[in-house]
Amino acid sequence: MDDQFITVALRMTLSLLAGGIIGFERTYHGRPAGFRTHVLVCTSSALLMLLSVYQWELLPDAPQDTIRVDPTRMAQGIMTGIGFLGAGVIVKESLAVRGLTTAASIWITAAIGIVIGMGFYSAAGLGVAMALGTLAVFRWVESIMPAIRYAKLTVRLPRQTQLSQDELLEVVRAHDITTGGPSYHLEDEGRMFQYQMTIRTNSAVNLRYLAETLGKMEQIQEFSIMPTRD
Repeated sequence: MDDQFITVALRMTLSLLAGGIIGFERTYHGRPAGFRTHVLVCTSSALLMLLSVYQWELLPDAPQDTIRVDPTRMAQGIMTGIGFLGAGVIVKESLAVRGLTTAASIWITAAIGIVIGMGFYSAAGLGVAMALGTLAVFRWVESIMPAIRYAKLTVRLPRQTQLSQDELLEVVRAHDITTGGPSYHLEDEGRMFQYQMTIRTNSAVNLRYLAETLGKMEQIQEFSIMPTRD
């Protein structure tokens, strides 16, 4: 067994493990791009970089002036292709966008595969540790960080119902929620009146409390509170 085969096998195995570690975390949290996707991204990136590293051995009879050793060009091509794959996991659900973190995890997994293919093991190991820490540990940090929550509030009520905008805003603001950008619509041939506005609060619990209050108001026929970020 020659040294080249051992080197190739080692790097491919390490890329498989690195992709699997990150992919396991994504699969555990139910993301569409999970274990197998990350393994394939990492191993394919390492494989293509090995092609760049060993191009002299693969083309021994080629004139030297026809082969240009520039691994960065291969890396640029890989990352460009991964960009399309990452875009495929980003999903817009109504006003919320999901999949950005998974797309970023695919991106760094490809980068880790590239450095493994080049034999830069210390950078790869550090990259795996930082990626896993970001996905797992920082999830907890993010959950306890104060953050402004935005949502779109829609309220529908019969046109003859006596509920003014000021009264509705008073109900909303009583839950420590601020409002902005109200709009008004007549629907169902003028039988229904609709309020729409952007609301924000420092706690998502306030949105739940608002929903409970609106659900108890007899004047309101329908309402929705749609988060505008995820």
